[in-house]
Amino acid sequence: MGQPVTVIEKPSSKHGVVRFETNRSLTGTEHVRYLRDQPIEGDRPADELARRLFAHGGIEGITILVNMITVNLSVGADTEGMKEVIESLYTYYTPGVRVPTAADFGYVES
Repeated sequence: MGQPVTVIEKPSSKHGVVRFETNRSLTGTEHVRYLRDQPIEGDRPADELARRLFAHGGIEGITILVNMITVNLSVGADTEGMKEVIESLYTYYTPGVRVPTAADFGYVES
């Protein structure tokens, strides 16, 4: 469950750089930049996506502007699995996660 994110992987003319275009805005009109060895603070969608992509591995840096994610790959790395990481950003109920019931929200049937 959640909001599916459509992702299109686009090549770049620069070696080691790849772009992913989504059908969701991640930053508004500001751009954000993340580097591999710098802590990511905040809880915006772009922050969480950067954490997930770095955890996936093979990335030196990430720039996100609106719905475009530019990834600077580590030497020898490829993009395998990155598209799926992005697509799952808004998927909350994955195997092992309990779906809340009406009672969890305080609703009591009369």
